[in-house]
Amino acid sequence: MVRQVTQTTRAYGAMAAMMPKLFLAYQFQIWFNVAMEIITLVITVAFWRAVFAGQATVGGLTAVETLNYVMLARIFHDGAYATSMLREFGGLMREGGIQIALLRPLDFQGSMYVQKLALLGLNVMMRFPLAIVAWLLFGLQWPAEPVVWAAAAVTLLLGHTVMFGFDWILACAAFYTTDAWGLATARQGLVLFFSGMLLPLAIMPQWLRAIAGVLPFSQAVYLPVSVLSGLTPLGELPRIWLLQLAYVVVLLVASRLVFRRAVLVVTVQGG
Repeated sequence: MVRQVTQTTRAYGAMAAMMPKLFLAYQFQIWFNVAMEIITLVITVAFWRAVFAGQATVGGLTAVETLNYVMLARIFHDGAYATSMLREFGGLMREGGIQIALLRPLDFQGSMYVQKLALLGLNVMMRFPLAIVAWLLFGLQWPAEPVVWAAAAVTLLLGHTVMFGFDWILACAAFYTTDAWGLATARQGLVLFFSGMLLPLAIMPQWLRAIAGVLPFSQAVYLPVSVLSGLTPLGELPRIWLLQLAYVVVLLVASRLVFRRAVLVVTVQGG
């Protein structure tokens, strides 16, 4: 039993270790993305400064609170993006790789989760230059207490897992279509708006904030970033974590059931 667990752990560790190698294989793209993130940060800060020109608060938040939030959101938004699998599933279907993935001794969903978690860690590490620019040029305020960092890390991990369960269910749509590009584009647009990456959800109208709160996207961006920025008090975390755990259980169970049904209609286009 212990030997089997050790072997499985090593196998998943090997899957995670593959991600940095794949990540670093495209060095030009990495540094291009870093440059684009810095440009986007500058534009975002300029936009929000213009919004707050001549007024003290917007939606109950001050300019300092909002700017600090949006800068942190630019750094830690990958919790909602690293789990996207629609195009990946579509590629496996087109190229015939899905049959190989299903025949591997490792659980397909488990191995994908480990890879996406490793990708999240790599993406956050690659935001270090962006964080330095935000701190030096725009006065980004970092939490001083380690407990805030720990709480945000737990919230980000749970939110990332919520998004993984949701994206796994959504990716199963690739089994029913010959091209998942349109659905992937629609997903990206919804994430961009409802995750809290563009603006704090607290600024939204109450009815729109309620919709965003029900959708899973805010679990991976708004909640951890609001903890880091101080918008969400630490006293609310037990309730938030309980809600996130409920999301995780429901979505992961549903994802297993949906995937089990979806593979029955697999039609390999390539190979």
